Amino acid sequence: MAERISEREAEVLAALGSRLSNAQIANRLHVSVRTVESHVSSLLRKYGVADRWALAELARSEAPEPGRVVGLPASATTFVGRDAERAEVLAALEEARLVTLLGPGGVGKTRLAAMVAADAGALFPSGGAFVDLVPVRDGFVARAVATALGVTEGSHQPLADAVAARLGTGRSLLLLDNCEHVIDEAAAFAERILASCPGTRVLVTSRERLGVPGERSVPISPLPGSDAAALFHDRALTADPRFVADPAVITDLCARLDGMPLAIELAAARGVSLGATGLLAALEDALRLLSGGRGGDERHRSLRAVLSWSHDLLDEEEKALFRRLGVFAGAFDMDAAAAVGGDRAGVADLLGRLVDKSLVVHLRGRADRWRLLETVRAFAQAQLSAAGEDEEIGERHLRWAASAASGLERRLGDPAWREDFDAMAADLRSALTSSRGPSEVTHRLASALARLTFARRHLLESFAHYRTAAEVAPDAASAAGDLRAGAGCAHVSTTSNQHVFELLLEAAEQARRAGDRRGRAIDLARAVETACRFPEAFETDVSRERLHGLLDQAVEAAGHGAAGSGDPEVAACLAVARAWLDGPGRGAPDAESAPRALAAAQATADPVLISSGLCAAATAALLAGRLREANRITRERLDLLPSMDRDDPYCAPEICNTYGRACIYAIMAGDLPGGMAAARAGMDDDLLSDTHITASRLVQPLALTGRFRDAIGHAERMWDQWERAGRPAPRWMLPAVCTTVLASGMLGEPEAVALWRSRAAEVAGGGGALATDAVAVFVDARLAVHDGRSGDAETLVRRAFAAGTPLDPYLAYARAAGAELAVAAGLPEAAERLASATPFAEENGWAAACLARARWRLHGDRDELDRALEGWDRLDAQAERACTQALAAETDAEAG
Repeated sequence: MAERISEREAEVLAALGSRLSNAQIANRLHVSVRTVESHVSSLLRKYGVADRWALAELARSEAPEPGRVVGLPASATTFVGRDAERAEVLAALEEARLVTLLGPGGVGKTRLAAMVAADAGALFPSGGAFVDLVPVRDGFVARAVATALGVTEGSHQPLADAVAARLGTGRSLLLLDNCEHVIDEAAAFAERILASCPGTRVLVTSRERLGVPGERSVPISPLPGSDAAALFHDRALTADPRFVADPAVITDLCARLDGMPLAIELAAARGVSLGATGLLAALEDALRLLSGGRGGDERHRSLRAVLSWSHDLLDEEEKALFRRLGVFAGAFDMDAAAAVGGDRAGVADLLGRLVDKSLVVHLRGRADRWRLLETVRAFAQAQLSAAGEDEEIGERHLRWAASAASGLERRLGDPAWREDFDAMAADLRSALTSSRGPSEVTHRLASALARLTFARRHLLESFAHYRTAAEVAPDAASAAGDLRAGAGCAHVSTTSNQHVFELLLEAAEQARRAGDRRGRAIDLARAVETACRFPEAFETDVSRERLHGLLDQAVEAAGHGAAGSGDPEVAACLAVARAWLDGPGRGAPDAESAPRALAAAQATADPVLISSGLCAAATAALLAGRLREANRITRERLDLLPSMDRDDPYCAPEICNTYGRACIYAIMAGDLPGGMAAARAGMDDDLLSDTHITASRLVQPLALTGRFRDAIGHAERMWDQWERAGRPAPRWMLPAVCTTVLASGMLGEPEAVALWRSRAAEVAGGGGALATDAVAVFVDARLAVHDGRSGDAETLVRRAFAAGTPLDPYLAYARAAGAELAVAAGLPEAAERLASATPFAEENGWAAACLARARWRLHGDRDELDRALEGWDRLDAQAERACTQALAAETDAEAG
């Protein structure tokens, strides 16, 4: 077994999950930093992972103990035999990264795989997960794995990427059980994980090979005579502690059952009433009823015989419930069973009898649930079809699913809702897929399932369900509501704002059909706002003429008045859309209209509308060069976030946009503590999650405040996550990569500098592009000052004052660093460069402190030195303060 972690190590691990530094952990636990470092080293060893970021992921997962495989099915019965197979599978897992247990249904693959997973804890200190694929249909393999691991997809993060990020490089075990019905998807997923996660092993049970390169197959045979007899005897005693039988009869019985564990267990459950001799006689009769000889399908033949015989021994009420339970894809509770089976009290009694006969499995937990094993369920479905009840029971199943989903939707504030949703999700999806055409019930299920999957952070799935809900809606008004919610979901789940725009136009058309002028006005206005405010993710350009036409239609729908006919929300939507449309370009609102839009938004009680108005005002301030004002307004947006419902897609675009803008605007204003807080909050918000995108935002304030080791650690994790995501368009990562060059250079690590410079060139699309990029030039100039290099100072200073655009987040940093380099290198234009950079200090705190230090270096004014030190203190820029103090001490020593 893997080593357990101590209580103190568990506390350190939890703190790592909260992304605290070693110093912060030491302060929280009242221990030394060295003690924390020792615990972190011990945790790295016990979990077999490479870094503290992997530990943080483990801390946030459901497997806090090393070697724990979450989701392993608990069993109330003993495991019999299979010693040789257990050893063989364990050996195979040590040698191969993909091991498949092959065998027919009922041979015991699942139970053996679970035992091996429990045995193998020491091999997999990072733990893993058991994933039951029986209730999973095509398209949901990754979702099932993510749910088992406790992983959710973040904004614009594909689910497979989230799973790969969770598994990382640690030694983990992923057990995919019963893959045969989703074999192609399971194979593709396993191949993706094996390629992305070098420490992960995948153990599969299936009736056929996955066909993935490197796959090791282990055939699982029926139990040999002695083990089969031992299994029968054990299960018979469980049913009747007084059971006694002639060993020879048991041996003969097990031989006729071909050593198939499931068949043996079903037969043993009847031992109470028939005894071993009676069982043998009944089995002979059942086998004779099946046509065909004992050929290649003999194992299935014997299992079908036992199922048929067991079924025939049921009374009519038991048979009816048994076949109706076959409609459930996964586990079900008593309410679900009663919904398809009839009277609850009667169903409870019948369910207990079916459990006693081993036809139904009772799953005990926080809430009691039951399920049919895969082979048994297939038999029950055949009986349901033979009885001609498919359509009736399918309709009952659909109505139960719609009611259950609606009930869960009302419980979104209940902490237990996620567990209950995960337990029934497969059946909710199955019921929706099996439904026939538009109806009120189908729409209710689709709409509720869309909301539930959004709240569960199954974002792409939620988007698909909203589309389905709109398609099956019983009326235009309902369809419009689904499309509006789908638009919000699309904003965070897809990479195309074109989808958002088009969905809002569809919603507006449905609102028109429903006679909802108010809804149409809002939908059209939001479509215009989307095209103008978020233009970066449109595949095709939307002309300004068309947007003006759409806004005119919105005004007309509102009642021929830009004020929205007295409706504050309509007026706000129109005003915000107008502000963005009338601006000088896409993504830039009109300076005069933005304040009016904000005033209109603030007249409502809607935090989403108020946030959109604040965004217009902040961006207008930014365009005017008022960086501090833009940052202050964006902090107001952050303050609104707690009042937004994270389970409502309507709020999602504002939540995601607020975090992103807050980080950028804080850096532009030199508000490093604000940028740090916003970045950390974004990473901890499950709507965005910890992705390469959110990590890139945190790297920058960490580096700029002198937390160089933390910055490099997050940058390495960012790069790793980006590569696992398939290396999507990387240009936005340049500030984080360049500030990692800064961190490495300030630590005096030339090899790391060279590595991250090469990565910066890759991200920028070539080294030449870096020559004019403000963040790259800033880093070069700052490191030249730090290293005392003056040979190329003139060129660097010229680049620093030529790089960037007015909206470049690092323009002020480049100018300030360039001016200080001119002073440090003794360039003749140093005073002129200082004067040229000074206006940037009015709007950027980092630039202000840097230029104060430069003026002190040039003129020797101690007041400027004090201003620099005070500035670094306000920014919590530890390294810059230390550098400034060291310079002051050196200057004083020379003067003395």
